[in-house]
Amino acid sequence: MNISALQDNIAAIADQFETDRPARQLRRHLDHADFDQLRDAGLPLVGLPANEGGLWQSVAESTRPICETLRRLARGDSSVALVCAMHPAVLSYWLTAPAELADHQLWDDQCRDIFASVRDGHWWGTITSEPGSGGDITQSKTEAKHGEGDTSYFITGRKHFGSGSGIMSYMVTTALPEGGDLPEWFFVNLRDASWDGSQGLSLLAEWDGHGMIATQSHSLSFDHFPATRMAWSHSLLPVTVNAGGFIGCLFTSVIVGIIDEAVAAARQILSTKELGSFERTEWTRVEMEHWLIVQAFEGMLRAIETGDDVRRDVLIGKTAIAELSETMMTRLCRIVGGSTLGRRSPFGFWLNDVRALGFLRPPWPLAFKTVEESRSE
Repeated sequence: MNISALQDNIAAIADQFETDRPARQLRRHLDHADFDQLRDAGLPLVGLPANEGGLWQSVAESTRPICETLRRLARGDSSVALVCAMHPAVLSYWLTAPAELADHQLWDDQCRDIFASVRDGHWWGTITSEPGSGGDITQSKTEAKHGEGDTSYFITGRKHFGSGSGIMSYMVTTALPEGGDLPEWFFVNLRDASWDGSQGLSLLAEWDGHGMIATQSHSLSFDHFPATRMAWSHSLLPVTVNAGGFIGCLFTSVIVGIIDEAVAAARQILSTKELGSFERTEWTRVEMEHWLIVQAFEGMLRAIETGDDVRRDVLIGKTAIAELSETMMTRLCRIVGGSTLGRRSPFGFWLNDVRALGFLRPPWPLAFKTVEESRSE
């Protein structure tokens, strides 16, 4: 399997998903069959190093092809694509770690186990956000009590936005270890975990978002639930430096894919109508905004390919795309007409889907705060 073959496989699946778009956009839950199909197509391998049988090379080499793959998948099903983006995003915490960690047995053992899980076809996701944190991972209040072994812990706390809940085998999260002054990265094995509280895991609320409605971004409560700490200790902030730009591009690629599909669908509809002066002017603006979105995304990818710490460049591009996408989709809905408010039309769903980039990853206040702070560094 190479990246070109993977992209061909994903394009074929996205085409298939597109034919069932009306039903898919009404779904409130994910379908295991979709992820089985994507697993068979080789998508999980983007989070596995090439020397372990996967497709990952490096941030500079792998960001663009992975993003192109997710962008294409998003044209078929945005919820599925966003959940799939979580997989390479969280695995990048290990993939981008400093080379010197390879000399430590504890790290080697953990990486070997994680990579084996990916080869076995397991999906990885994240359930990091907490109520009241504002999306800031340093504000995690979840407690982690030490168990037996260097990285064995039990976590207690409330989490939400667990995208892919019930689909992802493993979820990465944060918690404050007893005696620590800053949260650490952990992961939990949710493969056979019951959500009824009998095993220390309870479903608080199913995802009911206005956008990305089928991502199953459920809220869960952990009560002395087994967790494994990342073997790279005190890595909360270094991980964001190493992997942050890559992750920002992943989530943005899904939004760009939605925009690509929305513009293509609108162009087909409008080609059959005689447009008035308002529609012609607004359509020209849509084309300009789409061009700007594509250029901003290209700038993010080039920054990754040529820079070192590119978090600010990526965050600025991501934030600009979030604003442009929402404006452009609103404008596009006005042109197509009132039918876009109906559930038989895909445009209203796409409008709410693109809003997710600004509301959730990260939320607007944290995004602008981070841009302001990085200006003075």
